Amino acid sequence: MNEYLHIYDDAAIQSLCTHRLNERKAWQSIALLDTHVNTQQALIDAAAFGIRYVLLGICEDIGPRANLGNGGAQHGWQAFLKRFLNQPHNQFLPHHQVLLLGEVNLADINQQAQYLDNQDPSQLTTLRRLCADIDLRVEAILSMIFAAGLEPIIIGGGHNNCLGIIRAASKCNNSTINAINFDPHADFRACEGRHSGNGFRYAYQEGLLAHYHVIGLHELKNNQAIIDALSHANFSFTSYQAIQVRREITLSAACQRALTTLAHAPLGVEVDLDSISFMPVSAYTNCGFSVSDAEHFVHLAASQKHAHYLHLCEAAPIQHPSGLDAGLSDTGQVITALVNAYLQARITLKS
Repeated sequence: MNEYLHIYDDAAIQSLCTHRLNERKAWQSIALLDTHVNTQQALIDAAAFGIRYVLLGICEDIGPRANLGNGGAQHGWQAFLKRFLNQPHNQFLPHHQVLLLGEVNLADINQQAQYLDNQDPSQLTTLRRLCADIDLRVEAILSMIFAAGLEPIIIGGGHNNCLGIIRAASKCNNSTINAINFDPHADFRACEGRHSGNGFRYAYQEGLLAHYHVIGLHELKNNQAIIDALSHANFSFTSYQAIQVRREITLSAACQRALTTLAHAPLGVEVDLDSISFMPVSAYTNCGFSVSDAEHFVHLAASQKHAHYLHLCEAAPIQHPSGLDAGLSDTGQVITALVNAYLQARITLKS
């Protein structure tokens, strides 16, 4: 499994880190993995020494492209790292309990997909096959993290990666899991070959999901077959229109109601950055939620004692109207804010 993981050392992050006199930054407080022992044992040892959270990057845009969408999701992880590592360390964040593990090794798969055209049927089939290959690598790495009793925070790539995460969580817990997803799309399209739009459908088909709820599902961005499939699976949603347009329920109440029904199994916390207005993402919108809404969702979900992981996906900095640099800046800020919301909720819950 180690060939599927690029473990970071000091040299890997040195170019991202800045210094300031009389100020300790996050990168000076978080841990890196001991590479002198077996990876699984090193993760177990990290947990024994007080590590609780593991940062893992997934740098790919194959899943969104295989869903006939835009590329660029491979840059979300690096945008996050630069912002997160250089924020001040203080009493409000448990950086000393965070391990920066590295990223899933996808260089060979990305190279195979680089020039594939998702408008060509045969090349689209290849993209979807490569997406399934990514699933296996994500599952392998997440299985090691869960087996060590650690909580992963997975950042970058498309929403296709929920499947590998859910597979690993379910197998390591020897049970089905629940998932709550902040997303305008249900990602419950047909099992037509793997892509970012059907990860939860495959998880359901494989018997891995006990219950699944979508917060902010957009009533006009999901076809009827998707809505019918959710209903058939006895899964549920609270729509964007119900919360933001008709104001039938507040975001807080919608989340709390859903979380009450998800209280009896390990919980996956999922955020598609497509849910946030003006974010540079695979499916850009200016009719979404605010960043603070997304932070609030993460806070409420992470405040559940059975929360098992955080997955932040679909950020595509290159899709920013002002270019890549602006996209990296905005993406880094927003993903860091969501990770911080998760960490603060978890440390408060367990303190």
